[in-house]
Parts: sequence; structure tokens; C-alpha cells
Amino acid sequence: MLATMGYITPEITGKLPGFLSPSAGLKFADIPNGLGAISKVPAAGWAQIAAYMAFCEVSQDQSPGTAAAAGDFGFKVLTSSDPAEKEKKLCAEIANGRLSMMAIIGMFFQDGLTGSAWGDWALYTASPLR
Repeated sequence: MLATMGYITPEITGKLPGFLSPSAGLKFADIPNGLGAISKVPAAGWAQIAAYMAFCEVSQDQSPGTAAAAGDFGFKVLTSSDPAEKEKKLCAEIANGRLSMMAIIGMFFQDGLTGSAWGDWALYTASPLR
């Protein structure tokens, strides 16, 4: 779901002001939206992303028998103490997650075919649908 929103949000709200990498002179505005961003972000930026992901994984005790091992991190704002209500919300979360996975794959496919994050089909002249 975050990937789908991350693909859409910069197009709607604009990009952050300032520099992504001051030493390289790279501004946030210089990073294209979509798959083109992968090659533009410096290696140090990818290393920072990987380090933060690793921190998130190891900062919580997720050993067997703990609540975190079952995916319960104590954040009850979106869930419920009522088992029936909790089951309903979890099913909705799974459905929304599946929908967003299909959405991001569709956006990747369209970006890969047209070279544009929003898929200007006029750029893809070899389409059998034309």
C-alpha cells in the first residue's frame, strides 16, 4: 500500500524542496517518478534505506511466543478488542493489501511499456491495442 501511495503522491502533491544529495548536487525534483528513480538515487541512499529496514526488523523482540511474533505490535488504533470486529478489519486489510499489490504491478507494467509513470500510451506506438 505504501508503494502504491509512493508512486502516486509525488505526482499529486509535488516533490520535497531541497537536495536529496547535496554532495552530488542532486535535488528531489531531479528524481523522476516511477521506475526511472531506481537508477537516479545514489548508492549511499539505497544503503540508508536498507539500514533503516534492517533497524525496523531487529528493533522489536519477535522471538516465538511474544505478541510481536504474531504480528501484534500493540498499535490498537486500527484494530479492536472485539474478536469479531478485529476479524472483519483484518479481512478488509488483506483485501486492500491485495488490491494495492495489483495496482503497483499495473503501474510498474505501464511505466515499463511507456517509459512514463503515468503511461502516456501515445509514447508506446508498438502496442497491439492501437
